Order: sequence, then structure tokens, then C-alpha cells
Amino acid sequence: MAADQPPVIPDVRRSFVEARGVRFHVTEAGEGRPVLVLHGWPQHHYVYRDLLGNPPEGLRVIAPDLPGYGWSGAAPHRWAKDDVASDVFALMDALGLEKDVLLVGHDWGGYVGYRMVLREAERFRGFLVMNMAHPWAPKGDVARQFWRLMAYQPLMATVGVPLHRRTRFLEWMFGAGTSGGMDRETIRIFAERFRDPVVARTARDTYRTFLLKEIPASARTPERRRATVPVRALFGKDDAAVHYSLAAAETAQADDYTLELVEGCGHFIVDERPELVRERLVELDRATR
Repeated sequence: MAADQPPVIPDVRRSFVEARGVRFHVTEAGEGRPVLVLHGWPQHHYVYRDLLGNPPEGLRVIAPDLPGYGWSGAAPHRWAKDDVASDVFALMDALGLEKDVLLVGHDWGGYVGYRMVLREAERFRGFLVMNMAHPWAPKGDVARQFWRLMAYQPLMATVGVPLHRRTRFLEWMFGAGTSGGMDRETIRIFAERFRDPVVARTARDTYRTFLLKEIPASARTPERRRATVPVRALFGKDDAAVHYSLAAAETAQADDYTLELVEGCGHFIVDERPELVRERLVELDRATR
């Protein structure tokens, strides 16, 4: 499989959709209630290959590559997460997704997803978020876990382009970041896409903007909005990058929030526990009909 072509997932529908200056690559499967699934770094839509290859009955799984990632065009901004949320809302408008949408997000896709459900809750019926801190984590809890960010994020924000394009850092990182492992071909499919200069720059900007602008902004002005849609947090407990304490139910400012910790699972929970992710999505669909 050439790195410039999307990986094969049988029977999916692929399209390119222009929205807010971004040429989105969108992969879909299934029919029925829309489920918008957002990936994180260092991945793309293929993280949801199990849902796309066998969509749950009654659900239309929609997996865009986020701006600048995968096979989507570059973002016309430096990957501020609120800008990315606006890009995805524009994509939803272009696809006619006005309401009754289930949202799924992993890693940065979860970070963006929180901004979306807090900004336009009326469009969503539920949010399944995986291995991402919620936006209400207390400053003390964040400070205690800050060393985890410093272990790799400054590298991404400074020398991220050559690191992605010219080294095997991502291959090593996937191996270290999973408890159950990930097969070599899947790792190659993810890592090789980051050899592309647009994708590598996007990854760098994702972290540069986070460290230089978004962390200081959240310290000055903590999140005060309350989540009104049901939020189901699913978290691989062995995650070395994001600690589960930052997703604690006790500190979540939400009407309906639960946290489920998954033993023996690392950061890449969608790859490690695809059947559990499917089960929780189906449960959220049934509970919000």
C-alpha cells in the first residue's frame, strides 16, 4: 500500500468535501443515525477501521481525516483546537448533519469533541470520548501530571517535522504506547503518512499551539461551560501520556458523565479494544434514542 493512498477498508464510501477552506477526506460506512468519529495524533481515519469495516446496525459511521492529517488538505490556521472545531462544524453543515448526531473522539479528537459539545450541544445526542482529559481538570491535578506532557510534547512542537519525516520515532512510540501491541502493518500505515510534509507540519502545529497558546489560555480562564449531553469516557488505564485522574467523574462539570477505566490497556484504546469501543457506542446509541 503506497503511503499516498488511503488504506483499503472493504465496502466503505470515500469522498472529498470542501468546508471552511479545508478539503476534507471523509470515509463512511453504514446507514442510519450519524456517528461522527474523530481521530487523534499520530493517526487518521484508519483508527476506526473496525467500525467502518463492520458498522453497527442502524448507524452511519462518518470518519473524516482532521485538517492536515491523513488525506485531508492543510488547515488554513495553526491548529488551534477551537478553529478545528469550527472546521468540523462546517463539514457537518456540508454533510447535512444538523442534529441527532453521536460524537466519538480519541486523543486530540476527544479534545476537539469537547469543544464541539460545549459550543453547540443541540446538535449532539451523546459523546463517547477516549483517553483524553476533560476540560474541567483542576489545576493541581494538571500540575501533578504535567511531566507527562513534557516528556514528548516539546519535541513535537519544535523538531516535530524532521522527527516525523526522517526518524522511526512514531514506530517506537506506537510500540511503547500500547499494552497489547499493534501489528507492524497497522503501525506502518499510520507512521508512513507522517512522512508527508503537510502532515508533519500539522502535527508540529498541533502541539506548538497547545503548548504556547492553549495551555496558558486555559490557566488564565478555566472552562466554565457545563456539558449537557451525555458523556461516556472510556480510558485505557495504562496510558503513559494522559493520566486517567484528569478525566475523573468527580471533577467533571456535566449533567451526565461516566468514566470507565480499562485495565491492561494503554493510550491507543481504539486499536487495543475495538470490540469494547463498539459495545459502548451501541450502548450510547440505545440510551439516547
